[in-house]
Amino acid sequence: MNEYDANQLVGIDLHRQRSVIVRQAAEGEQLSAVRIVNDPVALGLQIEKAGPNPEVVLAATYGWYWAVDALQAAGATVHLAHPLGVKGFRYRMVKNDVRDAGDLADLLRMNRLPEAWIAPPATRELRELVRYRAKLVALRSGLKAQVHAVLAKAGVLIPVSDLFGVTGRQRLARVPLGDAYAQRVISLLELIDDLDAHAARFTARIAAELRGARGYAAIQTLPGVGPTLAAVFVAEIGDVHRFADPAHLCSWAGLTCFRMHSEEYIDSAVTVGSRMQFGKVTSFSSNHSTADNFAGHPPYMALGRSVASSSRSTWD
Repeated sequence: MNEYDANQLVGIDLHRQRSVIVRQAAEGEQLSAVRIVNDPVALGLQIEKAGPNPEVVLAATYGWYWAVDALQAAGATVHLAHPLGVKGFRYRMVKNDVRDAGDLADLLRMNRLPEAWIAPPATRELRELVRYRAKLVALRSGLKAQVHAVLAKAGVLIPVSDLFGVTGRQRLARVPLGDAYAQRVISLLELIDDLDAHAARFTARIAAELRGARGYAAIQTLPGVGPTLAAVFVAEIGDVHRFADPAHLCSWAGLTCFRMHSEEYIDSAVTVGSRMQFGKVTSFSSNHSTADNFAGHPPYMALGRSVASSSRSTWD
């Protein structure tokens, strides 16, 4: 039996190796603060002290997946705090792990928690595949850029549309380069081939995971959206029905503008109007989602808004 039998709130300041757990009464009184070595069993034992079905909050920080799964398995109602909403913690005069965990619990108690969506395990696994493939492609692009840089040092320009295609590689093999530069190009080409194989493997795996998915097929009917970009949308958006309407989806995707609207202002004791200013797109979404794909490219921004606006009706 706990010393406090009413409903409890639990705030967790999650770190890579150790975490701090603060339990609060419903009125905000701190009941305990403990530090644990990160382990699902240790976390579960601490949550048991909060009684049945406690309300638990932690920030969406590095490596939060395991903690959320362990908490849900222990019967807790888990809330995930959006990092942007709690970044003001860093400006406090006193900042430590116990304060961070307690402040998270306070925000939850006062219904002021900036909450993020907890993607289910299947969506997280799909994101892992899609994001890793994107990482492989980015690494491959960097290697290709290095080949171009070596050729630039030698003052060589090979007039082909794809330097790494069959014709491009044949011409590249005939370019006279110094030994150090030639060895570097050979090494880069071997690494590019390896990354090609890995990217192809994950492309096939992603296609297999999404085979038969209605949203994946439907979203590709939109102009400019192919299998690769469709997989990104499906993985990052997750359950499209969590958005009330297309406008909310556009806002989440970072495809809306800042809007600053002040109170009505007075000029010579006469109400003139109100100040309103529109700024750049918010780009508040995941680094892998639509804002990252379209930011800075007006034609693609329009495509992104079309995707977001059409997603609910297209996937239903």
